[in-house]
Amino acid sequence: MSRTFLFPQKVLFKHCDPAGIVFYPRYFEMMNDCVEAFFSDALNAPFENLHKTGATPTVAINTVFQSPSHHGDQLIVTLAVTRVGDTSVSLQMVAESGGQSRFETTSTLVNVNLQGRPEPWPDDLRSALTQFLGDNT
Repeated sequence: MSRTFLFPQKVLFKHCDPAGIVFYPRYFEMMNDCVEAFFSDALNAPFENLHKTGATPTVAINTVFQSPSHHGDQLIVTLAVTRVGDTSVSLQMVAESGGQSRFETTSTLVNVNLQGRPEPWPDDLRSALTQFLGDNT
C-alpha cells in the first residue's frame, strides 16, 4: 500500500504579486520545499547530507495551475511517488486549499554523484522511496 506525504504551506506575502495572488514561480519554490521536506522528514535523507556526496536535481517538471491562491490561504501539498528507477524517481504533487485544487505537478529527480553523473540510489533510500510508491495494479 502506498503512502503520501503532506506538506502544509501558508501563502505568505513574499509569495504574492501586487494583486495579492501567488506569482507562479513561487509555486515552484513551494514544490521544492515540499520535496526537500519529504526527503528529510519522510525518508530520513536530508538534502544537506545527500548533497555532500552528490545531488538530486529536478530534470523534468510539468505543472498545471488550476486556480489562484491568495495571501493567507492555507495550502496542503500532497506528494506521492509514482516511479522509482535505478537512478531517478518520479513524483506527483497536488496542492489544495479549502477543497479546491490549486496546482498539479509531476516531476522527475535524478540521483547524481559529485561529477553530476547519474548514480543508483543507495539501497536504504531506494527502500524508503518504494514505501511511497503508488499501487499500479
